[in-house]
Amino acid sequence: MQTLSSSLIFFMNLAKAQTVISRRLDWALGWISFSEFVILFTLSVAPDNKLKRIDLANKVWLTASWVTRLLWPMEKIWLVSRETNEKDARVSLVILAPGWKRKLEEAIERAEFFAEETVSPEDVGKLWEMSDLLIKIGKAIVWN
Repeated sequence: MQTLSSSLIFFMNLAKAQTVISRRLDWALGWISFSEFVILFTLSVAPDNKLKRIDLANKVWLTASWVTRLLWPMEKIWLVSRETNEKDARVSLVILAPGWKRKLEEAIERAEFFAEETVSPEDVGKLWEMSDLLIKIGKAIVWN
């Protein structure tokens, strides 16, 4: 039987951890998924709280079609809405709907509680190092 490299084992463990964390965050957030949370947060820090769908997709590292699928239920529960572009009718913008701020604050509170419960205080210092490594790996993959 072939032995796997430590890099491949790391990616397998990372994928496993991402799946488990995403599922648990979906449960912890309650009324929205973790992906929807990321979309809300990304729009909250965007200029005028709006972005083109393709720009939103690029910022949250999802495909444009996946973002479109996520936005439909978010529109139904009045988290986001569409705004047509006056200069180009083919381009619609995603904009945060009224009342988003309170909902996002609640979601952040729940996500923070989950994060604090999940990561032990002695491991908190390691998070920045791990985040830097993940960013470095992500950039290497995107630019190759």
